[in-house]
Amino acid sequence: MDTPPFHLRLPASLDSVSELLDELEAYAEAADLAPGIAARLALVAEEIAANVAMHAKGASFFELRVTPGPAALVIAIEDDGPEYDPLARAAPDTAASIEDREMGGLGVHLVRELTRDARYARADGVNRLSCALPLGG
Repeated sequence: MDTPPFHLRLPASLDSVSELLDELEAYAEAADLAPGIAARLALVAEEIAANVAMHAKGASFFELRVTPGPAALVIAIEDDGPEYDPLARAAPDTAASIEDREMGGLGVHLVRELTRDARYARADGVNRLSCALPLGG
């Protein structure tokens, strides 16, 4: 697969999440990504970017990079909001009834389920979440 990389930096807002999804759709089409891969890429990017836009008070941007590899797309998203490691949050109890569950956390759960090697780091005032989206079944 000879897929080009993707890079986009936008203001940390919900309007920017919509713009990101439009740009990712165009990227997936131009890169000839399989529909299932494109859908998972969009879902992972949307979940992470929306979390920044809605919860990272004071963040001025989020930046998404997609770097193709032989077996996966490496996804990295950065923001300049307050330090927050979404991976440190406990996985939601998906077996519990909706009434008994805590609100939130399903987006990060989806990211964990759809990707591999999710990692968080904070350096130079920037949060960085990276993961690998497998290209195979």
